Formats: sequence, structure tokens, C-alpha cells
Amino acid sequence: MSDIAAVILAAGEGQRLRPLTLNVPKALCPVGNVPLLDRALARVDALGLPAAVNAAYLGEAVARHAEGRAHVSVEPDGPLGTGGGLARLRSWVDGRGVLLGNADAYLHDPVLGPGPDIAALIDGWDGTSVRMLGRPAASGKGEFGDYDFAGFSLIPWRFVASLPDEKHEVVRSVWRPAEREGALTVVPYAGTYLDTGTPSLYLAANLHAAGGASLVAPDATVRGTVERAVVGAGARIDGDVRDAVVWPGGRVHAGETLTSAIRVGDDLTVPASMS
Repeated sequence: MSDIAAVILAAGEGQRLRPLTLNVPKALCPVGNVPLLDRALARVDALGLPAAVNAAYLGEAVARHAEGRAHVSVEPDGPLGTGGGLARLRSWVDGRGVLLGNADAYLHDPVLGPGPDIAALIDGWDGTSVRMLGRPAASGKGEFGDYDFAGFSLIPWRFVASLPDEKHEVVRSVWRPAEREGALTVVPYAGTYLDTGTPSLYLAANLHAAGGASLVAPDATVRGTVERAVVGAGARIDGDVRDAVVWPGGRVHAGETLTSAIRVGDDLTVPASMS
């Protein structure tokens, strides 16, 4: 795969997830007790691809987390968008095609593991067309034909080479132009995709990662009850937790019931109804 490199987009502010992202960048929010960025890097590593990560909002935290595992591009003046972030990495890409992925994409295939589940994106690629992972649109009419974007796309060097070095999005500079010239192919994704961009979707991704049961970190202390929930490292559960997420170090107090919500620390509760 020497002709393809991976770029994971991790610069976003995660405004829709606030206050969860006030002190933690969206890319480092845990899903199933694993930071989203780690899930993305593991997926491209399984494909044998070198990786780069862009960072902006709370960028130092992202850079420290990815150190030694990926090339990091920090955007000190704020996020440059999906297209601007990729353009900033042009010298690192250096003539290769790019597997571009969103750090906040939660993907799970019931048959294929991370990496093999998206391998169809790169298998047999001609190096000139744009490919996009897609899922069938719920309404029957999607963003791209019958499909909605599902977190990853494959972009030829010819597009990367001409990206404007300014804030912009790849949907306008790459995907739509490729679509107009008949050079865009949607590769269906057989598994579950969630963008984790809102509290409800973030909760849904965590509960999916728990497989319909509970996922409790080995060093968490549970004296209350936990049902269909994810409990992070060092958390303490003295009350009741159902259909919820407790972040590492979080606490649910005796007599308290946490339902359809995310708990951070001692008392920050973010409602996340999935109705």
C-alpha cells in the first residue's frame, strides 16, 4: 500500500457535544472505553497504512495522544475544515492517494474486524477515481444517490495536489466535483455507522460497543447496579446506571439513578435521549 496514506481528521471543536468537549477534544472522547482516535488509528494500522492526524481545538492533547503513532499536523489558528486540513498535509502526502477518515466515525461490522471492514475502499483502486464509504439512506434519498457518507473516503493525489490552502470542506472541493465528472463511487458499508457528533449518537455508539450488555473497566468500583452501560477506568458507581455512560474517573452517588445520559466527574450530567 505504498501508494496510499491515511489522514485522520481530528481538529474539530465538537460543539454539538458540549459540555463534554469543553476540556476534552472530540477525537479523544471514549466510546466503549476506547478514545475515538485510537479506534480510527487501529483501523488504518490494520490496513498497513502510514497515518497522519490533524489537530486544532485542544490540539496539544491530540498531538500528545498520537505521538509516536502518526504524523501530526497542528493548525494553530483554528480548524481549517476537512479540505484545508488535508491541504496542510500535502507535503507529507507527497504524491500518494489518501484514505481520509473522520476521527468521530464509529464503525462496526459484525463479520469483519476494524480495517478489513473498510478494505473494499482500497481494493483494486485505479488511483484516479474518488471512492466513498456509504450506508443506505434511511429516507431512500441520500447525500450521494441512495447513500449517505459513512466516515471514510479515498482521494487521488490529483485532487489533493490542487486543494486550496484555506479553510474549506472536501465535499465542495473533491466529492461534488468528482460526482459531476462521473468519477465518484460509493462503496456500501455492511456494518453499523454512527458519527457520534451529538450526545444521543455518542450514547448510541457506546451502547452498541457494549453489545447490548454492560462494559465496565476492570478498575472501576461498582457498589450499585449497572445495566446496559459503559463505565470507564477508575469510575465509582454507588447508585444505579442504566443505558448510560460514565467517563473514566466519573462517579454516580448512592441514591442516584443515571439514565440516558453521560456522566463526567462527580456531577456533570449530559442528557442523551435516543428517542
